[in-house]
Amino acid sequence: MKIENGIRVLAGTMVLVGVVLSRLVDPMWILLSAFVGVNLIQSAFTGFCPATAVLRRMGFTEGGCGPGCGTGGGCSGGGCR
Repeated sequence: MKIENGIRVLAGTMVLVGVVLSRLVDPMWILLSAFVGVNLIQSAFTGFCPATAVLRRMGFTEGGCGPGCGTGGGCSGGGCR
Protein backbone atom coordinates (compact mmCIF):
# COMPACT_ATOMS: atom_id res chain seq x y z
CA MET A 1 0.00 0.00 0.00
CA LYS A 2 1.22 3.51 -0.70
CA ILE A 3 1.96 5.94 2.13
CA GLU A 4 -0.72 8.34 0.89
CA ASN A 5 -3.40 5.65 1.18
CA GLY A 6 -2.03 4.52 4.53
CA ILE A 7 -2.30 8.06 5.90
CA ARG A 8 -5.92 8.26 4.82
CA VAL A 9 -6.76 4.90 6.38
CA LEU A 10 -4.95 5.79 9.61
CA ALA A 11 -6.52 9.24 9.89
CA GLY A 12 -10.02 7.97 9.11
CA THR A 13 -9.69 5.14 11.60
CA MET A 14 -8.44 7.44 14.35
CA VAL A 15 -11.28 9.91 13.75
CA LEU A 16 -13.88 7.13 13.90
CA VAL A 17 -12.31 5.63 17.03
CA GLY A 18 -12.32 9.05 18.70
CA VAL A 19 -15.99 9.63 17.86
CA VAL A 20 -17.08 6.17 18.99
CA LEU A 21 -15.12 6.37 22.24
CA SER A 22 -16.52 9.83 22.93
CA ARG A 23 -20.05 8.43 22.67
CA LEU A 24 -19.45 5.19 24.58
CA VAL A 25 -16.75 5.96 27.16
CA ASP A 26 -16.08 9.64 27.82
CA PRO A 27 -16.85 12.80 25.81
CA MET A 28 -13.21 13.89 26.14
CA TRP A 29 -12.23 11.22 23.56
CA ILE A 30 -13.46 13.66 20.89
CA LEU A 31 -10.11 15.39 21.41
CA LEU A 32 -8.49 12.47 19.56
CA SER A 33 -10.51 13.34 16.46
CA ALA A 34 -9.64 17.01 16.90
CA PHE A 35 -5.93 16.16 17.18
CA VAL A 36 -6.05 14.17 13.94
CA GLY A 37 -7.78 17.05 12.16
CA VAL A 38 -5.29 19.63 13.42
CA ASN A 39 -2.40 17.37 12.42
CA LEU A 40 -3.77 17.06 8.88
CA ILE A 41 -4.17 20.83 8.62
CA GLN A 42 -0.66 21.57 9.88
CA SER A 43 0.82 19.01 7.48
CA ALA A 44 -0.85 20.77 4.56
CA PHE A 45 0.97 23.99 5.48
CA THR A 46 4.31 22.63 6.69
CA GLY A 47 4.77 19.48 4.62
CA PHE A 48 5.61 17.52 7.79
CA CYS A 49 3.51 14.52 8.77
CA PRO A 50 4.72 12.36 11.68
CA ALA A 51 2.67 9.38 10.53
CA THR A 52 4.62 9.27 7.26
CA ALA A 53 7.82 8.26 9.06
CA VAL A 54 5.98 5.57 11.01
CA LEU A 55 4.31 4.12 7.91
CA ARG A 56 7.60 4.17 5.99
CA ARG A 57 9.18 2.05 8.75
CA MET A 58 6.25 -0.34 8.51
CA GLY A 59 7.03 -0.97 4.84
CA PHE A 60 4.62 1.33 3.06
CA THR A 61 5.94 2.58 -0.27
CA GLU A 62 6.18 6.04 -1.77
CA GLY A 63 4.33 6.88 -4.99
CA GLY A 64 5.31 4.63 -7.85
CA CYS A 65 4.64 6.53 -11.08
CA GLY A 66 8.24 7.55 -11.75
CA PRO A 67 11.21 9.46 -10.35
CA GLY A 68 10.28 12.16 -7.87
CA CYS A 69 6.76 10.87 -7.41
CA GLY A 70 5.40 11.21 -3.90
CA THR A 71 8.02 13.68 -2.73
CA GLY A 72 5.69 16.61 -2.11
CA GLY A 73 5.55 15.99 1.63
CA GLY A 74 2.62 16.48 3.91
CA CYS A 75 0.08 13.86 4.88
CA SER A 76 -1.16 13.44 1.32
CA GLY A 77 2.28 12.65 -0.08
CA GLY A 78 2.14 14.97 -3.08
CA GLY A 79 1.81 12.04 -5.42
CA CYS A 80 1.38 12.19 -9.19
CA ARG A 81 -2.01 13.21 -10.45
